[in-house]
Parts: sequence; C-alpha cells; structure tokens
Amino acid sequence: MTLREAVEGQEYIIEEILTDDEELNAFLFSLGCYSGEPITVISHLKKSCMVSIKDARYNLDSNLANAILIQEKS
Repeated sequence: MTLREAVEGQEYIIEEILTDDEELNAFLFSLGCYSGEPITVISHLKKSCMVSIKDARYNLDSNLANAILIQEKS
C-alpha cells in the first residue's frame, strides 16, 4: 500500500521507495525516510500528505506519497 492509502494516525513501516531519482532518494534519506523506518500519516490533504518521521512533520505531495510503499506495523 502507498502513503496515500494509509489510515490517518496509524503507524506504518516504510517498505520501499519507488523512484529512480537519486537526488530525491538522497533528500528522503536525509529526512529519515527509508526502508525499515516507522512513519505515521497525520492527515491527508487534497494534493499532499502530512507525515511524521522521527518526531518531525513533513508535507509530501501526492506523487511522492504514491511512490512510498508501506506496510502495517506488527
């Protein structure tokens, strides 16, 4: 499932980031957004998602949110 499909307030684990853009991967890595890290969707907005990663909040646009695959935390 992608971040756009996530339930608000529930914690997930980042499974994979589907992008070939190395700059984007480096940027997400600098935010703490990489495989195995927990992520929580705070709210879904029309064209973006507000997420919490490592006690920080970020606003990700819809295209980026669709590129981040997540799984439910066990």
